[in-house]
Amino acid sequence: MTQKILVTDASGFIAGHCILDLLEHGYAVRGTVRNLKKAPALKAMFAKYTDKADSIEFAQADLLSDEGWVDAATGCDGLFHLASPVPLQQPKNADEVIRPAREGALNALKAANTAGIKRVVLTSSIAAVMFGHGDQHRTFTEKDWTNVDATDVAYYKSKALAEKAAWDYVAGTDIQLSTVLPGLVLGPALESDYGTSLQLIVEMLKGKYPVVPQIGFEAVDVRDIASLHRLAYESPDAVGKRFIGTNGWVMFKEVAQILKEAYPDSKVSTRELPVFLSNILSYIVKDMEMVKGEGGKTKKADNSAAMSLGWRPHSIKDAVVSGAESLIELGVVRN
Repeated sequence: MTQKILVTDASGFIAGHCILDLLEHGYAVRGTVRNLKKAPALKAMFAKYTDKADSIEFAQADLLSDEGWVDAATGCDGLFHLASPVPLQQPKNADEVIRPAREGALNALKAANTAGIKRVVLTSSIAAVMFGHGDQHRTFTEKDWTNVDATDVAYYKSKALAEKAAWDYVAGTDIQLSTVLPGLVLGPALESDYGTSLQLIVEMLKGKYPVVPQIGFEAVDVRDIASLHRLAYESPDAVGKRFIGTNGWVMFKEVAQILKEAYPDSKVSTRELPVFLSNILSYIVKDMEMVKGEGGKTKKADNSAAMSLGWRPHSIKDAVVSGAESLIELGVVRN
């Protein structure tokens, strides 16, 4: 019998790829949307990428409301909870990000518990692992947690607090939880409303970085994060574990060089700011607040737990180029 997976935030970048991956591996999907009026257009979008779009249905549910969640979960065999706010800029009030992240996770988990769903995969983030540890240059693992008392970046706090709330909640239930912790998610967009993850590529292609800051991040291809959710769901050994989903540390300049090589006539600049200027700008430029003080740091993550599930990610170059190609094809940027 075909298993049906509830995927939250069906219109999201990662969720869309999770849905396609599940469909291609024989699952049926119920996706949540905040407004069911979006469902027909969303289904039509999926139909461009798969001949299995008839196996998708939709339910209405919102992160900050407990209404609709039990109905959405009823009849499903598993839950992939991806819905969580990802701000482009640091909000004035951290609770604008923290509250929907934490409450959304708990609403979904409570509904799963009520509906009898036992297997859940929750999307957290590498942001829940490697921040608030001072200037340590080291390799982080799933045993590490972001120190929320030592960072003022609301997004980092939200991911750590939401994931901890999820683990605390399932401890008193029969739910078997696994969490996936992506780095910066690149790779192909499915539609022109690409969310926040590909903003770096968009801005580089549009020439908005005359010089690039000396800042880096752990990166991953969205297609690989989708497959990691499924691999974690399918593996009995994954129950009760966290899985870092990254495939290497990459600097802004390296992303720019990949784009410039692929699109030599583009407006992409590969000139790099010194570390001290990168850090000064991170305290001044609003769009850089989420990387405040991160200039010159190298924070690598160990993905061996994910690899043990049979996970084999695309290269970072593939993730960058496929992301750029999709954005050009969708008309978001011009070649």
